[in-house]
Amino acid sequence: MYLPQEIIKLKRNGGQLSTAAIQQFVNGLTDGSFSEGQIAALAMSIYLNGMATEETVALTRAMRDSGAVLNWRGKLDGPVVDKHSTGGVGDKVSLMLAPMVAACGAYVPMIAGRGLGHTGGTVDKLETIPGYSCTQPLEKIQAEVARLGCVIVGQSGELAPADRRLYLIRDVTATVESIPLITASILSKKLAAGLDVLTMDVKIGSGAIMKNIDDASALATSIVNTAKGAGVPTQALLTDMNECLGATAGNVLEVLETLDYLTGKYREPRLHQVTLELGASMLQLAGLQPDKASAIAALEHSLSSGKAAEIFAKMVAALGGPVDLMEKPELYLGTAPVVQDIVLPAELAGKGQFLAASDTVAVGMAVVRLGGGRAHPAQVIDPVVGFSDVKPLGSKVAAGDVIARVHAASVEAAAKASSEYLAALTLSADAVTLSPIVHKIID
Repeated sequence: MYLPQEIIKLKRNGGQLSTAAIQQFVNGLTDGSFSEGQIAALAMSIYLNGMATEETVALTRAMRDSGAVLNWRGKLDGPVVDKHSTGGVGDKVSLMLAPMVAACGAYVPMIAGRGLGHTGGTVDKLETIPGYSCTQPLEKIQAEVARLGCVIVGQSGELAPADRRLYLIRDVTATVESIPLITASILSKKLAAGLDVLTMDVKIGSGAIMKNIDDASALATSIVNTAKGAGVPTQALLTDMNECLGATAGNVLEVLETLDYLTGKYREPRLHQVTLELGASMLQLAGLQPDKASAIAALEHSLSSGKAAEIFAKMVAALGGPVDLMEKPELYLGTAPVVQDIVLPAELAGKGQFLAASDTVAVGMAVVRLGGGRAHPAQVIDPVVGFSDVKPLGSKVAAGDVIARVHAASVEAAAKASSEYLAALTLSADAVTLSPIVHKIID
């Protein structure tokens, strides 16, 4: 048994914490025996001095075990898999990927989060569907996963409660960016879902938390090694977030794009590629497909057969949403009072004829200022605002072309957001070489 200050001192001085010391710290998070000041001090010590892989594994396991851990043994006839993204702008991949992978024989208990800062949140998107509840008891989650193949819900208070207290303190003590603490926070929640395998989508680029490949690789390596150390085979894909993913950014708009994707009405090429890449990783890790080509073929069949769309529709109905959302989305998903074209002005077009780069964080923050995201966790969002019909980088454009549409609560808000969107763009006189969808894979 250690005193809290002994644990803090050891890590402050660059030492390695024992599993017992880490377990005591996590116990202190949940039973209150560590004060907020002591938690903040240890978090800062970890931020400054890092953790060995063994320490991060011990912290992840202890935080996972601080609450309930779902046990699927003997209840399912296939592997339990999930995907987690570090977040970006327009990232609605989870909404289509979960039912697609379920249609291929896996079970997906996806525990999702809300948006904060410039990144959107899967829970916020789903809660724009009338009646859909992301707050479900564990028994309901397990029953519907077994019946349908997937559910997408928010974090239950029963799963990894230690993480909630630690994250709130990290958020106000400038220790959010610590790779060991990010790793333990992500994995404690994911592994509490009882996964057999996990695929990580680590975003990289102008709209990501990790701006360069070195930082993204460090985070991905930490997550992969820690998850493996905790007994869950994991692969990380470093995927591009140098522009909005798909054609929309904003909660209702992204749900509508998801419905179009699942039904085959429209599949934006970059969004489709990253969805297939992540899904192929999940199916191969789970042993459901022998190689990437067969995995992608199975995912494409889940779409062409209509099975993925059917599973999504059943999931929506099972969690309180309308039974006919796929057929009649206009009855349930609202529209903004003001919808305007964003037109490329002559002065910007004079700088070049190709869309060369985007300050994607600025685009995400424009959605937040429209009311579609949160500046603080308690803020109520406006679900219908955002951007649609987004032209991808590499597009050839001219003065007067519509390069996106803005959805806003007022004419004034639309004008401001349009200006912010245009200011985020860089044009080039020459055709541009686009970033690859997948920058790197870490096993």
